[in-house]
Amino acid sequence: MSERLLDPDLRDAARVLNATGRLRAEIDPELYRAALKERQLLATFFHEELGWTLEVLEAAELVRLHKRRADAPADRGPWLRRTRGDGPLAPRTVLVCCALVCEQLWRRSRMSLRDLLQAIAQVCAAEADAGTLPEFPVVAAEGVSKQTARSNRQVLVDVLKLLVAEGTVTVDADLDQAVDDEDADLVVTASRERLAAKFSSLSPLLLDLASLPPDQHAAALSQGTLPDRTPSAVPDTARSIEDRRLRLLRRLADDPATDPTDDLTEGSPYLHTITGRDRALNLLTSLGYNATVRRDWWEVTDPSGDGSGITFPNGRRTERQAALALLAVFPRRSDPMSPLRMDEAVDVLEQARQDRPRWASAYTGRLAALARAAAAELVAVGLLRPDPRDADAWLPTPGIHLWRVKVRSGTGAKPSTEATPAAQDTLPLTDEDPRSTP
Repeated sequence: MSERLLDPDLRDAARVLNATGRLRAEIDPELYRAALKERQLLATFFHEELGWTLEVLEAAELVRLHKRRADAPADRGPWLRRTRGDGPLAPRTVLVCCALVCEQLWRRSRMSLRDLLQAIAQVCAAEADAGTLPEFPVVAAEGVSKQTARSNRQVLVDVLKLLVAEGTVTVDADLDQAVDDEDADLVVTASRERLAAKFSSLSPLLLDLASLPPDQHAAALSQGTLPDRTPSAVPDTARSIEDRRLRLLRRLADDPATDPTDDLTEGSPYLHTITGRDRALNLLTSLGYNATVRRDWWEVTDPSGDGSGITFPNGRRTERQAALALLAVFPRRSDPMSPLRMDEAVDVLEQARQDRPRWASAYTGRLAALARAAAAELVAVGLLRPDPRDADAWLPTPGIHLWRVKVRSGTGAKPSTEATPAAQDTLPLTDEDPRSTP
């Protein structure tokens, strides 16, 4: 039986911290005050259950949760801000530029946009010869096209929008003007206290990141302490058990779905043991999440909607509806777990178009693009995985068995697509015999 590890009054604050990593007094005053009052309880909960550090900065009116994961999904990260909702995932250029902007604003917390552009361009020009940074011209000149200069200004504007959205900086004018007008200017003001709490990893210099191969960088940056140069008194076995527990519990807290068998260890997977299952359920209950548990799959949802950016299956976008159309066919396939290939996905959408000719009219002649967008929706919620051997194929996960999709069309009513969790038979959740437990 699950039990709460956290006071119910702190559940909302913990859930928002888990989703966004920060609580700001100007955005969530009630949750901020609750977290400030019970800071010790929240800090203990996140540290003991997930190994994450909670930092309270009263001067900055900010509560910051530093989340570190060595196995963070590749599609995780900040999303660019666009006029109509979120844009694509921020590319590497934006992330590098963000670090440069923060460095300049740490030195001078109040700068004009023109000075900031010039400072970053100078830093990049100085590092370009060594190959550590690309050149970053922001004004058209000899050898620099208008398109290149505009593209670089767009990168900087994207960075500032991200920093404004998280409350680290403020601006006194519309940022979009700076994209097309190289003479546009405004003032950027940063909070030094919030800048100090922005980055969760330790310094790359202290971690000696340059001496490590690239495939070890994520693991190094996710460490909460500097590597110990002396032999540890803690046995390797104890450390490996703790690392294993934290890895899986972080997945459950962070991801919409978790494969309990993805646990490279000897013996039973951690989530198949009674101890592991109970601790995981206690964590999810404390955060107010719902868990649908199978022996081969854990699906985690947030009924409140404030602790997750995932809105599936709700939404009227064509891509979301196409994702539901694909999800509806899985139970009817002869082998539901066989790869979903592009031609099959296109056939499903073509059939949907035949039944409802006006649906997805914007994708007429481009159903392959719609199929790829629909598959991306299902990948984001853990119902499909990209096939590493074929870019035009996806591998279903056991999560598809938890859904049944019905499309209903009534006279005088618009067709609607609904997805509901499927009824499941009781499955054994552990490899242990409860009767042998003392």
